Amino acid sequence: MSGEDAPAQQQNAEEQKQQQQAQEETKTPAESPKTESKPDPPPTSASTEAAADTPAPAAEKAPEEDTFSYRALVLTGYGGYDKVKLQVKKGKPALKSGEVMVRVKMCGLNFADLMARQGLYDRLPSPPVTPGMECSGIIEAVGEDVTDRKVGDKVLVLNRSGMWQEVVVVATTHTFLMPEGMSFEEAAALPVNYITAYLMLFDFGHLRPNQSVLIHMAAGGVGIAATQLCKTVNDVTVFGTASASKHEVISQGGVTHPIDYRTRDYVEEIRKISPKGLDIVLDPLGGSDTHKGFNLLKPMGKLISYGAANMLAGQKKSLFAVAKTWYQQFSVHTLSLIQGNRSVCGFHLGYLDSETELIAQAMAVVVDLYRQGKIKPRIDSTYHLEQVGDAMRRMQERSNIGKIILTTEPMKEEEKKEEAKKDEEKKKDDKKKDDKKKDDKKKDDTKKEEKKKEEAKKDDKKAEEKKEEAKKEEN
Repeated sequence: MSGEDAPAQQQNAEEQKQQQQAQEETKTPAESPKTESKPDPPPTSASTEAAADTPAPAAEKAPEEDTFSYRALVLTGYGGYDKVKLQVKKGKPALKSGEVMVRVKMCGLNFADLMARQGLYDRLPSPPVTPGMECSGIIEAVGEDVTDRKVGDKVLVLNRSGMWQEVVVVATTHTFLMPEGMSFEEAAALPVNYITAYLMLFDFGHLRPNQSVLIHMAAGGVGIAATQLCKTVNDVTVFGTASASKHEVISQGGVTHPIDYRTRDYVEEIRKISPKGLDIVLDPLGGSDTHKGFNLLKPMGKLISYGAANMLAGQKKSLFAVAKTWYQQFSVHTLSLIQGNRSVCGFHLGYLDSETELIAQAMAVVVDLYRQGKIKPRIDSTYHLEQVGDAMRRMQERSNIGKIILTTEPMKEEEKKEEAKKDEEKKKDDKKKDDKKKDDKKKDDTKKEEKKKEEAKKDDKKAEEKKEEAKKEEN
């Protein structure tokens, strides 16, 4: 039907005739509620409202809901990059009271997503599940009781999970209006990194002028956010660890003393410059680096642990297991905490999702700093959803300088062909490398075997010589 509430009787009869003809041609019974066994009575002016309540209009919505589809990245199981697959979801998401539906433009990639893929992130539901804690987009629909958002609003979104898809439904309290001039890439890069950095530095750290801060992984998303926020306070000295190739960028961004952790002992380097120690250490690494950071603190200093990046390349433990081990280690040294007048804090944004007021207050400050031009997310690179494996690999190998973004814009056919070509070439290169490794191993094994035979011959020869000497002595 055309959607009119009261069509003419003649039009109604013609439609019924057309439907009957269609049924006869297909030789199947009509399935649509538009053609029930009892035809609708001819509408009159008095029955117009009643006609609107009949099943016919409800049937009009059904095709839209059935045909509504959107792409989503789904974690199908724990393991490698191939465990995150691009799938198509069907059916229009239902809106509850206080919720909005957002058409996603960009998504943010975080270390928590890498840990989730390996089964190390307790806040993500079990697979199959859509990862992603942040995104940006445009509100497409609003539920009941939503008064502070409207269709067409550009928003950034912060949620526990489920953001890596083209359409998301979230509580309006998890959305924040984008300031004028902010791009969708910047909006997707802002929530997790800047809220994390802000709450650590100012709520836990109480950062003040003339203090010193150590920022590990200073070229990453949180590292750059923390550096920019440190520069909003007068005379703060920032030590930042990063590979040498990233020093120029982080120095321009505000790091006072960049340190190459791969070739230098950052503890010794910091002690040379700041013998008394540091006021704040932001620790996303865990393990032995946590102990090193703690020992770098000056009296009244604070170490804030907010991750376990060292785990990604090593042992697999849940965050709960890490926290338990960490607590046990430091519980033994409670006396040193007291005598040293130092403190240790733990922070994880994923466990603050219920603290909507706290997050909203921090977001308001961060957005205002953006408006003033004091902070600005640095975008390292943007990948299509189809390239999520490459995006995760770039972050896990720590090749990025700034935020890695996923765009929901589909890849063009030319790009897909180019991507397939690259994948094929990469497979060939990987096969060559594997073959070379196998050949090298065979050669090494052959050399070892020959060496063993040579040594065995030498041993046999020595044994024979000893026997000869023994015979001579007997004679």
